[in-house]
Amino acid sequence: MNIVTRFLISLFVNHCLIAQLDLNNQNNIDPLSETPLFSIPSEMTYEEYKDMNRRFNIAIAWSAIPIPGITHYYAGEKKMAKRLLYMGLGGIASLIIGGAMNGEPSWPDTANSEIRDLYAIYNLGTDDEAWYKKIPVSIENNQTSYKLEKINKESDNAGGLFIAAGFIILAGDFIYDRLWGLKKIEQKRDRVRYKYGQKIKMSLTPEIGFQNGHLGLSLNSNFNIKI
Repeated sequence: MNIVTRFLISLFVNHCLIAQLDLNNQNNIDPLSETPLFSIPSEMTYEEYKDMNRRFNIAIAWSAIPIPGITHYYAGEKKMAKRLLYMGLGGIASLIIGGAMNGEPSWPDTANSEIRDLYAIYNLGTDDEAWYKKIPVSIENNQTSYKLEKINKESDNAGGLFIAAGFIILAGDFIYDRLWGLKKIEQKRDRVRYKYGQKIKMSLTPEIGFQNGHLGLSLNSNFNIKI
């Protein structure tokens, strides 16, 4: 391998590294800055152009907004985004219905005297009202000793099923939207890049010649796109 060949190979490697650095810089453009204008194939549709330029950092930022279907909306999947939004609204409605069915917390119903005897009540009818459940611990001389265990107001939990269903719907909606939405963005980007990347033909042409009495070397890059 002579010196000229080695020199050409070295230039080729340097050229590839510089091209890769330029490509990385293009891919890491600040999302708030103006997007550079690049030449695109004439047959590329506007939807394909948008799919190719969807960014994961923007998608993740959108996903941080607690709106069902927001990630699919950014991915361009408007129909699925609308379905996920309606499902999320259904989950929220289920939570509201369940909360309304539970009603206000209250003390146990002690209309029956036998049930009332199971509790010790202090400060009845005041803001400091406190209830304790009497738990038998011993019996001596027909006298029962109790341990008092404080209790709090409770609701009847009539809407517990609706609340559980609402949480499950919302959790499933958000997980599906985020994971599958990001996957959809990746698939769309790969599909467009693969389609038009196959049409790009790159060639490097080294040229050696004399100019102004000196030996000159140039390396020309040629990009051809099949349309």
